[in-house]
Amino acid sequence: MPPISPEKLKELQDNPDCVRNICILAHVDHGKTSLSDCLLASNGIISQRMAGKVRYLDSREDEQIRGITMESSAISLYFKVLSHSSEGDQTREHLINLIDSPGHIDFSSEVSTASRLCDGALVLVDVVEGVCSQTVTVLRQAYMEQIKPILVMNKMDRLITELKLTPMEAYVHLSKLLEKVNAVMGSFFASERMEQDETEVEMDDEHLYFSPEANNVIFASAIDGWGFTIQRFAVIYEKKLGMKRAALEKCLWGDYYLDTKAKKVITSKALKGRSLKPMFVQFVLDNIWAVYDCTMMNRDIDKTEKVVTALGVKVLPRDMRSKDTKLLLTTIFSQWLPLSSAVLVTVIDKIPAPTAAQKARVPTILESAPHSDLISAEVRKAMLSCDASGPVSAYVSKMVAIPEEDLPKTEEQRTASSEEKDIRERVRRARQLARQALGNGADESTDNSSVTATAATSKPQHELSLREQVAALELAQDDAQEEQNAKKEVLIGFSRIYSGTLHVGDEVYVLGPKYDPRKPNEHIHKTPVTALYLMMGRELVSLESVPSGNVVGIGGLEGSLVKSGSIFGVERGGVNLAGVSIGGDPIVRVALEPEHPSQLPQLEKGLRLLNQADPCVRVILQETGEHVLLTAGELHLERCLKDLRERYARVEIQSSQPIVPYRETIVRTNEMAAPKSSDLGRGGVVLNIVGMCIKLRIRPLPKEVTELLITKRNTIQKLRQNRRLHNNINKLGDASAEQIQEATEQDEDDDLMAGERPLTAEDFRHRLEVAFGKSSEWSRAVDKICVFGPKHVGPNMLMDYSRNGLLRKEFDATSEKRTPEGIEEPANGESTTKNLKASSTVESSIAEMIVTGFELATAAGPLCAEPLEGVACIVESVESADDRTSDVAINGDFNASGEREAGAVGAGRASGQIIAKVRGAIRQGFLDWSPRIMLAMYSIEIQAPAEVLGRVYSVIGRRRGRIASEEMKEGTPFFNVRAFVPVTESFGLSEELRKRTSGAASPQLIFAGFEILDEDPFWVPTTEEELEDLGEIADRENIAKKYMDAVRRRKGLFVEEKLVKNAEKQRTLKR
Repeated sequence: MPPISPEKLKELQDNPDCVRNICILAHVDHGKTSLSDCLLASNGIISQRMAGKVRYLDSREDEQIRGITMESSAISLYFKVLSHSSEGDQTREHLINLIDSPGHIDFSSEVSTASRLCDGALVLVDVVEGVCSQTVTVLRQAYMEQIKPILVMNKMDRLITELKLTPMEAYVHLSKLLEKVNAVMGSFFASERMEQDETEVEMDDEHLYFSPEANNVIFASAIDGWGFTIQRFAVIYEKKLGMKRAALEKCLWGDYYLDTKAKKVITSKALKGRSLKPMFVQFVLDNIWAVYDCTMMNRDIDKTEKVVTALGVKVLPRDMRSKDTKLLLTTIFSQWLPLSSAVLVTVIDKIPAPTAAQKARVPTILESAPHSDLISAEVRKAMLSCDASGPVSAYVSKMVAIPEEDLPKTEEQRTASSEEKDIRERVRRARQLARQALGNGADESTDNSSVTATAATSKPQHELSLREQVAALELAQDDAQEEQNAKKEVLIGFSRIYSGTLHVGDEVYVLGPKYDPRKPNEHIHKTPVTALYLMMGRELVSLESVPSGNVVGIGGLEGSLVKSGSIFGVERGGVNLAGVSIGGDPIVRVALEPEHPSQLPQLEKGLRLLNQADPCVRVILQETGEHVLLTAGELHLERCLKDLRERYARVEIQSSQPIVPYRETIVRTNEMAAPKSSDLGRGGVVLNIVGMCIKLRIRPLPKEVTELLITKRNTIQKLRQNRRLHNNINKLGDASAEQIQEATEQDEDDDLMAGERPLTAEDFRHRLEVAFGKSSEWSRAVDKICVFGPKHVGPNMLMDYSRNGLLRKEFDATSEKRTPEGIEEPANGESTTKNLKASSTVESSIAEMIVTGFELATAAGPLCAEPLEGVACIVESVESADDRTSDVAINGDFNASGEREAGAVGAGRASGQIIAKVRGAIRQGFLDWSPRIMLAMYSIEIQAPAEVLGRVYSVIGRRRGRIASEEMKEGTPFFNVRAFVPVTESFGLSEELRKRTSGAASPQLIFAGFEILDEDPFWVPTTEEELEDLGEIADRENIAKKYMDAVRRRKGLFVEEKLVKNAEKQRTLKR
């Protein structure tokens, strides 16, 4: 088929009923890009014989080398369908916008951005590897985005060539695989129903499941270029069997058998002991197995000729005699069961057009947007109907960086570019002459006619004059600037237009991810559209206008948009559509610096471009001035550093060793040392501050409570916002109902964008009570909670068990600060009022200082200054100290005139000391328990054959991992191994595993939270048995201390270590 002209594709964009927007989703190495190649070959973009080998949509060099996709790529395809009807044959032309997405877990953010732009998805599953971790992830993404999925059971050829299954065994294997995929879809529906109110109307989930008789399942082999649906074989056999096509489609899958004697279809109940094959095996799989047998497995030319004649395909004698069996196989299948036809026909039949899809999807998208009730009725109606004549509305899922030289140019731009090249050439020649003149000038200034221009040019730098050095430096800077301009990167918005028609030159309003319709003047920019592009993989085609329902690249958004956002043609009435979740937070971080300090501006510019172009990257500028890059994993980090060096910054960059976060916690063990104070008990600390004796106790929280605090972080944030609201209302006095309502809804956007609505205070309180249980140790613990930490939302608690309460309770918005127990009120009235006022002020200040000290202590623990987790700080009692001490501490210091200052001022002067004292007390109580380091962990899924399992286990063991499970996949020689490995030990794991197993095993790493390393970093041998086994210096390495010391050394903290060991063995070298 000849290539389709861009003009033809532009015509099809104007009719949204003929447009389909789809993406390809799958686990890594399940054949997404090979399938894309087959579809591209149907449009004449690449050769049919090169399909599956070119990997056309993998345009990056590192993608081709590694063989995996790292960035989403879009391309537009043309497909023509001939339909038969009573009115005659009709030809329908369609435009299919296809997005190929990555399958590696490090690039799951690319999957999230691609799915929001589409109305349907091709979900690929390797029939041998089955349902993998990323398969579940992409199915969940499709379910959440409400896009129509089509299941593609890919790599069917592996059942024949590798597993060597019979057609009947393959049918059983495919049936079980289909059940597993449907079980995953059913689990999503069940979990959603459990979260919803029981009073809601029952929903039908039949449309969620995949079924071959419903023609939403494709059986394919992308590498061999064939694929089919049940509908295809129903068309082939309807005349031969004398059955209606609709009836045959229902019988070609499942336990249906053809009784040749009775000439009817029977079920398994009517077999009566007869050994008949299911119709899917008899009419479908047997024929496919026969083609493979005569062409590849057992080469037989005579049998091949009979098969070719029976199938009615044309094979050239040259191909029939060819020794390349793969070529003969693909020649037969490309005519008999072309993959592109099977996929594209199914896409057109099952994926809705934008006009129908937006009616179903847009209401959900708008409801998930913050304050969607403020959207204008005109915009809402246009988006629902995909109205090309309505106001413009579009969603930009990500920014794509394209080299400026790769952008298409108009005739005027080409003329200007040629003129610019001529100017650059003349400037370059002028600079060469300037350099020669610089050398000659140096000769003349020294009046040495015997020295040539060449010799003068090569003079050492210290022999040149100041004027010459400045001129040389300016020339070098001009050359560097010219090189930077020649390789400039341009950012293009990868977008889906929901309504209206976008033209080049239109001025649109760009809404950032933090846009709030209640504050229409914030996070909004008016910018002109400088260019529109049709995305064609590695190439771009310029467009003048694009109607609604299409996927398009938009130029001119650089500087107005970071990562994602929304575009509207009206200033008022728009809504933030950028609430899509991009997956997990980045976990791996490195510190960056240029090799030459003078190149720091280029690095900063490159980091800004990278931050815009990659949806999962975060860039942090620390207080020390250090630039820190956060990425999703090791492979993602490698790609980002490569892009910085070669595309965005174009300077040599030095990166630190990957920085991995840790957590600190405490546990209760039998081997703990005795408490430091027998009177106070374990974890008890006494503070004498500002005339008060405050007794604190540090205690580990129950595991269930800690997990609840981690998962409900947004709920804790919401409680804090409500508490601040009540405080503001109390301070401001009376407030109107509208002001209260507006304050209550403030910052609700973040909760909605996080994908999970926060619990109410009552629900959260109930869950905390259930998590604490009925233990007497935590009686009424929920009522005593005052603050969470660190940052007021962390998995640690500050609780007040004192009799009158010094701190305000979290779940009691009306509680007030009271006079601490033991402090008596004076008898006379005037003195009483004055002293109570001063006492209340001081107590309020003390409470704030205690909270601040608690937040600081939980943000940086005593082991290696990492955040704490699962720690409770309890204020057990507050009593008055010595009267004289109290008077001085409460009333403050003397001022210059000899008068005492106000108590609050005195407390303010000492606030730093008090906060430090509280922080130190919490750390002291922390160390009274058995401290532990918590490691960030990866959950690893590995699929490997039995012969390499021992090598897999050895690699995991060397990296301090543990095997969680091992299961053999039924019907295959592969084992599924699930293990856990610390993130800090995972760097280089994938490469080592592939080398050790000769490529037979490849891991998939998923962040699985933090896990306690059950080893005390301060442990030393003390008992006689330990000293006898390990010696005084403990020959066994303390892994926890090793991690702790490494972090402390990186942060510049004191590390207790012996630099010299066994000094008596040292010797002095002879001079």
